[in-house]
Amino acid sequence: MLWSLDPVKVGNLETNLWVTYYRRQWARFLVSSLLVVHDTFGMDWLRTIHGAWLVLRANQLWAPKPGDPDGARRCMTRFYALLLLTHGAPADPARAAGLEVDWWAAHREHQYAEGSDDGPLVTALARLYAYVYDTAEEAVRPAAQHRARAMDISDRWVNEGREPGSPLIARERAELVRCYAALLAAVHR
Repeated sequence: MLWSLDPVKVGNLETNLWVTYYRRQWARFLVSSLLVVHDTFGMDWLRTIHGAWLVLRANQLWAPKPGDPDGARRCMTRFYALLLLTHGAPADPARAAGLEVDWWAAHREHQYAEGSDDGPLVTALARLYAYVYDTAEEAVRPAAQHRARAMDISDRWVNEGREPGSPLIARERAELVRCYAALLAAVHR
């Protein structure tokens, strides 16, 4: 199930997750996280609830600038341990969590550095995808590029006032769907 997901459904769910994150609507974030974790990773509902809670806590620890990267990593290590119990991967949850928080840091740097290159963010995302899905980094790079584009659109949405009816949300959603379609294609090669 780790290698089987519906790109449209997960892209829609993750868009909702991002909107609730940036609007700091933590109760809605938790509901969105439940759906994303279940539909992306196919865990049973007990592990899904635990995993979604860990994702919420990691994001709450990361959200304030500069945030608590060590606390976020600890939560995400526990999340990836649930994935290991469910699917036998990733082999090292702490490494997966480190790669996860690395892309969060790369995004934050890219988000606040005017005119910065998205190369480090794309690389950080590709490294996480390659590790979690046990595939070549180059194979998942297109997925990482789409996700980085979605983040750029999301950052623009944040800068423009976080309006829930903004057309930028649909553009972000389209890039996330492309991301998951590319990821699925890469892991099934």
